[in-house]
Amino acid sequence: MRIYFSVVRRWWIAPAALTLTLLVCWTSGGTELPVPSVLGTSGGVRLRYFAPLLVVMAVLFCLDRRLGEVEDTAVAPVVLRDHATVTGLVVLAHAVGPWVGMDVPRNVMLLLAVALAARRFVNTAAAGAVCLVVLAVTLTTGRAQGATGHVVAREWALVIQPAGNTGAWVASAVLFALASAVSSCRGVPGR
Repeated sequence: MRIYFSVVRRWWIAPAALTLTLLVCWTSGGTELPVPSVLGTSGGVRLRYFAPLLVVMAVLFCLDRRLGEVEDTAVAPVVLRDHATVTGLVVLAHAVGPWVGMDVPRNVMLLLAVALAARRFVNTAAAGAVCLVVLAVTLTTGRAQGATGHVVAREWALVIQPAGNTGAWVASAVLFALASAVSSCRGVPGR
């Protein structure tokens, strides 16, 4: 089973993508990118909001690599091992989060939740696209003018909440737990 996870699933790619994400956030995560706002607020968004997509796409790539006959007849439940690996990756992201800001692991967890839930109902490529659309919609409509004239994040825009926002972290953790439960059910496309 160890060879299956390193050769077929290639789970070693996910921690490599997490390392790349952390390097991007650490070196240039504060760089502002011009993203238009639907509601007319000015300013850009930081590159660090896009960096978790590297981890999400790596996880989706690993989950999409499968040998159906081998998994269907395996003694060990492959789906449970996959979820344990994804959860371990989220824990690892939170362990290294203090060096780049805790909003990065929170966003990894949140965007993985979106991708896992979408993957349950559509194929893996579409799940990545859904994740990207959710991020784009959040970045373009989740900012508003505050009372002081500064741009602030709306309450529902979890991705752009400050790193210390406990409510955003709890909501992301709940969504990740629900998405993990939903995605482990039978009937995933391609299975």
